[in-house]
Amino acid sequence: MNTICRKFSGCLAVAVATLLPAISPATASEGVAPPSADDLAAAVRVAGQPDAIGLARSNFRQVDQLEPRRITMGDKGIPVYTLNPDFVRGIAGAPAGALSSIAVTATADTGQKATLQAMPDGPGKWVAASVFSGNDEETLSAGLKPGSVLLNEPQINGWYELESGGVVLLRASLPQSPVGEFIPLSEYQRQVQGRYADKLPGSDYQRDRGIGFTQQAVPPPGDSGFPVAIVAGLVAAGVGVVLVAVWRKRRLTPR
Repeated sequence: MNTICRKFSGCLAVAVATLLPAISPATASEGVAPPSADDLAAAVRVAGQPDAIGLARSNFRQVDQLEPRRITMGDKGIPVYTLNPDFVRGIAGAPAGALSSIAVTATADTGQKATLQAMPDGPGKWVAASVFSGNDEETLSAGLKPGSVLLNEPQINGWYELESGGVVLLRASLPQSPVGEFIPLSEYQRQVQGRYADKLPGSDYQRDRGIGFTQQAVPPPGDSGFPVAIVAGLVAAGVGVVLVAVWRKRRLTPR
């Protein structure tokens, strides 16, 4: 098991490869269809299994240099959506977000928190795929309005509230719009098409081997603290851009 460090200081060129086959598209351009209650329950059950708890323990050990005596997994699954490449392309009816994972918070007995990502592994099946330090997903989703979902634009480390008819930026390392401002979906689509349309899979950017479109082993971070990594959490979106700084250090422990 290895650790991918998500620490970006200054400018780090990051791009992504292809849409993960496990990602499920949502059903309408105005919003997204949530996972079923059965899927949420299944993801939470997976998060409570010994191997998932072991994955969380590895993250606490590697990130916080601690060995918790006890880890408590949350009883709530948080659906997390990522920017849909078909929405970027402007395909009619394509939703802005595609379901990428269900997040479950892990809490060490010392108070540190991490987020386990449960990902679909076939109809009705979920697997503990990775663990991130911190509990951004839990914190940000707590403030969503009823009917809204949490949308991630990984290329800018951006988090949005996706609601009927538009998005509201909650936080981003490289904000492309003011935090808290409502952006109609048509305008958001225009923005992301301008940012990423020429970097999608099959583009000249990819054919010219633009940074990150070829999946490869992640090198360990150097002594300078500037790791050059293709972050697994960014792979899901299938588009690429330069990412400048992040809000805070997060580390990913993948399976």
